[in-house]
Order: sequence, then structure tokens, then C-alpha cells
Amino acid sequence: MSQFSFLAASEADTDRLGKLLADILPAGTVVALVGTLGAGKTRLVQAVATALGVPREEVTSPTFVLVKEYSSGWVPVYHIDAYRLRDEDEFVELGPEEYFDGAGLTFVEWADRVENCLPQNYLRIEIEVAGDTERRFTISAGFRELSSLLTSLQE
Repeated sequence: MSQFSFLAASEADTDRLGKLLADILPAGTVVALVGTLGAGKTRLVQAVATALGVPREEVTSPTFVLVKEYSSGWVPVYHIDAYRLRDEDEFVELGPEEYFDGAGLTFVEWADRVENCLPQNYLRIEIEVAGDTERRFTISAGFRELSSLLTSLQE
């Protein structure tokens, strides 16, 4: 498994990481986001989507609606939140495979709650609060196609 760690000292650093991800992630990538409440999961999705041309103010947490689709950018962004779901069956009822098989980037917040429902090949991003404005992003991929992308991030 390949792994890359990035310390963001500010929201500007998170924006830089979001731009890097937007530049290297191929359409069809599923990104599993894991972190505590307030760690910055939605903020990272906002950074990626903005880098893809979605107006920043459009990207908000899908906690209560469960799924948001942003199609105003160059690549569609699908944003799913599993926080309020009771179980994996409820996640499956959302029809995530349509997003997973779609032409966009799919982000799943609280992915650790539905990990068994994710496709075999996905990128995992764990976000830890490292200070008032600092966040540590640990990005891992267990398959060759995305592992090579992590090498690009390190460079």
C-alpha cells in the first residue's frame, strides 16, 4: 500500500492539496474521507471542487441531504455523507454504485462507516486535527493505478 502524508498549516494549504488532487485524480475515482467532526472533510471536497471550476459557495456539507452533485465544473463531483446513516444497507439504498461508476469524482465522508460498500479500488484520505488551523492528511491507495498518483503528489 502506498501512502503520502501532508501537513496543511492553513486553509490555503488545503486549497493547494485540493488543486493537486483535482489535477491528478482521474474521473471515476472514489475517495474515502475519514476524520472526526470538524476535521476538514467537507473543506477538502470544497477545495477539489473549486479547483475543478465549481463555485466555492455551492459546495456545502451533504449531512442532511446525504448526496450532493456538483456538475458546474469540468468534471462532475459527487459528494456523499454517511454520518447520519443507520447502517450499510441504508447506504446501499442511496445507489452509490451509480456514482462510483460515473464519470466524476466521488467523495464519501465518514467512509469508515460504510467501508464494506466501497468499490475495491479507492483512495483513502484520513484527516487529523493537528492544531487550531493545522490538519494532517494521510492519503493511501492499495492498488497500482492510484499508487502511482501518490508518487506524483510527493513530487
